[in-house]
Amino acid sequence: MNIWCISKYASIPPYGTGARLFHLTKAFIDLGHNAILVTSDSTHLAQYPSTDKVYNYAEPEGVPVYWLKTIKYRKSFTVARVDSRLDFERRLFGFKADQLAKPEVVIISSLSIFSIVYGLYLKKKFKAFLVLEIRDIWPLTMTEEAGFSDFHPLVLFIGFLEKIGYKHSDLIVGTMPKLDVHVNNVLGYSRPFHCSPLGFKEENYVDQVLDAEYNPFNDVFPKNKVVIGYSGSMGISNALDPFINLIYMLRDNQDIHFMLVGSGDLKKQYKKQLSECSNVNFLPKIGQDEVKYFLAKCDIVFLSTKPSKVWDYGQSMNKVVEYMLAGKPIIATYTGFPSMINEADCGVFIKSTASREVEKDIKVALLEMVSLSKEEREEIGKRGQDWIKSRRSYRLLAKEYLGKIFEEIKKSGVKDK
Repeated sequence: MNIWCISKYASIPPYGTGARLFHLTKAFIDLGHNAILVTSDSTHLAQYPSTDKVYNYAEPEGVPVYWLKTIKYRKSFTVARVDSRLDFERRLFGFKADQLAKPEVVIISSLSIFSIVYGLYLKKKFKAFLVLEIRDIWPLTMTEEAGFSDFHPLVLFIGFLEKIGYKHSDLIVGTMPKLDVHVNNVLGYSRPFHCSPLGFKEENYVDQVLDAEYNPFNDVFPKNKVVIGYSGSMGISNALDPFINLIYMLRDNQDIHFMLVGSGDLKKQYKKQLSECSNVNFLPKIGQDEVKYFLAKCDIVFLSTKPSKVWDYGQSMNKVVEYMLAGKPIIATYTGFPSMINEADCGVFIKSTASREVEKDIKVALLEMVSLSKEEREEIGKRGQDWIKSRRSYRLLAKEYLGKIFEEIKKSGVKDK
């Protein structure tokens, strides 16, 4: 089949580490299909070269990529970010689609959901099978995480696009397991659905060299301590306050040490709050390709989320994949639909919402894991590592994705395949 994958934020190597949709596009090609990726240069996860050209072409790792020069922005939930998305949609309609082999399948992957307009255009123009892929549920994320009113004009507009997309796409794909429930809530009826979760690039984990002598974190981590690691942002939405308070509470425990890596608006505040504690180190933000080396040095890893209706439909976090691949026991504060960690039995969910209860439950779970032997902790982590490796490679996800597309094409009669 000829497959067009379109997403504003699908970063590509060598300008970034490569987003999920890039790896899926490559896997589609490896499985014998003709696939292209259309994306933009406006993403905080990549640095594209400066150019005066609007429409640019690259072929990293054999994947035909058309990247569009668009308006840049610096912060989320700003007018500039909305302008950037609208600019991408405008540029899409100037894309020389007729010069390429016509698509039989079009995958529109959010963010930005604005691109569903172009997807509907391609569906009508080429009689293509249209897939709407949701990686972040908007506008629900806006109202839950950013405090937007349900009646804000942008919320209403995005909600309109969401409803149109759910109604007129041939297949809805979600990276979260229960998106179909949300779709039913929005439309009042069900639509063809497939869950295609986040995955990993097998080549990055073929040779287990993470504990080798050249691990860049060898001289940073303390010796003879049980190390609890956190990797990620440190902002309001990360809900780290109970964890930070716990670090302070355990400041006199000589067996435990905390290592936090990343950046965020609250990092400075947290460092000041724990300035007199010798049981914690804050490291600078590191590159995506360095995270696995950091996690390899940890004994236990911590994940925190803010209670939100978004989680009712399941989580879709890269961090969970990274933590499980690292083979470490996981403690996660998470109140939504459980998946992965519980399925693999490689950690615990803290489902409390009151701050003091969260601190108490994290402490109980943490001290219980610390009391285990190193071998027992490694066994727990190995369960998660084996589970994720057997289920979440991009090649396997691509096979399942295509299988669902073929199934729905056969049902709908869109194509005689």
